[in-house]
Amino acid sequence: MSLAFHRTTRFLVATFLLAMFFNQDLLAQGPRLLKVGVTPDDQRIAPLKDLNGYFPFRKSETRQDWRRRQVQVRQRLLVSQGIWPLPTKTPLKSVIHGRKVFNDYSIEKVYFQSFPGFYVTGSLYRPRNKTGPHPAVLCPHGHWSNGRFHEVAASGVQAQIKLGAEQFTQAGRSPLQARCVHLARMGCIVFHYDMIGYADSVQISFDLAHKFAQQRPEMNHLQRWGLFSPQAESQLQSVMGLQTINSIRSIDFLETLPDVDKKRIAVTGASGGGTQTFMLAAIDPRIAAAFPAVMVSTAMQGGCTCENACCLRVGTGNVEIAALFAPRPLGLSAADDWTREMTTKGFPELQAHYRMLGAADHVKLLSRTEFKHNYNQVSRQAMYHLFNQHLKLGFEKVPPEKDYTFQGINDLTVWNKANPKPAGGADFERNLLQYWHRDTQRQLDQLIPRDKASFRKYRQVVGSGIDTVVGRGLPRPADVEYDQLHKEEKDQHIELAGWLNTEQNGGKLPTVFLYPKQWNGHIAIWLSEKGKAGIYQANGQPNTHVQKLLDQELCVVGIDLLYQGEFLLDGKAITKTRRVANPRESAAYSFGYNSTLFARRVHDILALVTFIRNHDYTPKSVSVIALDQTGPLAIAARAQARDAIDQLAANTQQFRFSNVSDLHSPTFLPGGARYHDLVGMLAVASPEATWIASESSQSIHVAQSAYQALEAKDKMVLSQEPANQRSQAAVRWIIQQTTSP
Repeated sequence: MSLAFHRTTRFLVATFLLAMFFNQDLLAQGPRLLKVGVTPDDQRIAPLKDLNGYFPFRKSETRQDWRRRQVQVRQRLLVSQGIWPLPTKTPLKSVIHGRKVFNDYSIEKVYFQSFPGFYVTGSLYRPRNKTGPHPAVLCPHGHWSNGRFHEVAASGVQAQIKLGAEQFTQAGRSPLQARCVHLARMGCIVFHYDMIGYADSVQISFDLAHKFAQQRPEMNHLQRWGLFSPQAESQLQSVMGLQTINSIRSIDFLETLPDVDKKRIAVTGASGGGTQTFMLAAIDPRIAAAFPAVMVSTAMQGGCTCENACCLRVGTGNVEIAALFAPRPLGLSAADDWTREMTTKGFPELQAHYRMLGAADHVKLLSRTEFKHNYNQVSRQAMYHLFNQHLKLGFEKVPPEKDYTFQGINDLTVWNKANPKPAGGADFERNLLQYWHRDTQRQLDQLIPRDKASFRKYRQVVGSGIDTVVGRGLPRPADVEYDQLHKEEKDQHIELAGWLNTEQNGGKLPTVFLYPKQWNGHIAIWLSEKGKAGIYQANGQPNTHVQKLLDQELCVVGIDLLYQGEFLLDGKAITKTRRVANPRESAAYSFGYNSTLFARRVHDILALVTFIRNHDYTPKSVSVIALDQTGPLAIAARAQARDAIDQLAANTQQFRFSNVSDLHSPTFLPGGARYHDLVGMLAVASPEATWIASESSQSIHVAQSAYQALEAKDKMVLSQEPANQRSQAAVRWIIQQTTSP
């Protein structure tokens, strides 16, 4: 025989074997809904949203709707900033020194501790020749060069005067000082405080707080971590959170001053200071009026690392955050920057929102797009009018600004020989985050349930924190649909397959239902890292454990969660999640605007539970079985679904979010470790029936305490079986739960 014949024969045999293997592989996956090489038309595969996206504000139709939405968004803000629960308020130990007196105002130097050893620094302006108590104004400065020490060159001042943006040579040297001086002249006590890394705030560097670009391996540790690390993100510790804490403590400081009227405290800042302004106004009820300048818009949401935090803007944006302040007085300004379209995009909705709340005249916008990004005299004048009216400063007509005596760095710095600059650096950073972490955990440990009343408190704090971290509870039944494409009758069961469509997040999920011909009314969702293929064995028949469930007349459901099964072109599980185009390695740029893959997979499970619960044939019970790496997903879903999942059998494999060391791991979840980690998720789902493998009474004591507090200790079962027998034990337990009288 010829060489060509042998080559042809070998080719045909190889092709046949390859086809046999390929078909066997397809058989093991069960029914496919798409051709090989085609992925589901799931909207979540589209490019991720980033800070330059479009963030419209859709006002609520009724006050009742808004109250519900308000609670959700404010909760998101508090959780994202790492202040749910609020850090323990320790003594400020404030120091005020170096008073300088001018004709109608004075300036003093201030520093105090927001956390023990962590200092807020700034300048305190007070009115002279006026009777108190006085209204007070917080002035965060924003990203102007050198912050509180900002000084414009003489040529720049003259250019601003020529444009009509400024009036005076001295005022033009520092629009920041001009604002503070004029407010003091109008009768306000003004605290002009430093952003972290600017001016006298030196313990965390400017480059770290505002220019962070690359992960620091030396700060990525499980015990003593630094900012921007996976560990810090798992605890929701960020520069933005620290700045928000400093703002809250700055109100505390103002309230210690005997000549401050606590009912008349306002806040105003521009750019990054505008971000600090609307964040503080949204979460602290002590603010009476606010004016965030050139920041609130439906466009760019804040470019600096100090303006971004994981979880913050998932499903919301700056306009809605500003709307949380309603119906209290709110002023805004727009310029030739990302705010230029506010008159048509964002502000009309804010006006309608205020109108619905009966306060149409409490929101104002000054749009002066002939000016670049600024907080110039024209914009400041609008702010003075708002504060004069709503802080009741008493002027029939707001007085125009006058020039003042410019103060340089040596005049303003709070540090000197008598008041030495505090230490900072890497060890300080680690210690600060450890203090913050220990304080949070101490508060949460005090909430570990002891009885039914304390469980309610635990669920209120820990449960609502987890709700925000995971990001979505059970969807509405109307938002979940099933489109069946496949039906095949087998010997003992019927195989159905189709798309589970979720309107809420644009999901399109391949789903399989195996119905026994004699169904007992119970349904078991079988989760697997292989997706719906996990319910099959190599010959296309149900695997041994699934078959046992079918034999006991349970319906078994398999599903391809996002980036499982038919989502994978090469069939290989992903090891890295996507990120936005921003090259800086801060998780907040991706996960401040988008849910993580872990969270989205949890949303998929919740959508399936909703569909099953609201199917034409209402089941007697719904179980979830997750015995591989999907165990934590199932536990997180149970924390959201609560009693919508009757039985849960999960193998944790000793997973903890605190041990995830890669920001783009499929298991990364910002805030996942903060609320007693995975164990807290089990605890808030008490007292529903739960079987858990790979844990001990010691490792899971928080959850066991919750079950015991509800007198349901027996409803949590810890597997005692060897590892190779756990799957059988889990299935046996599910069968007992669903077939017992």
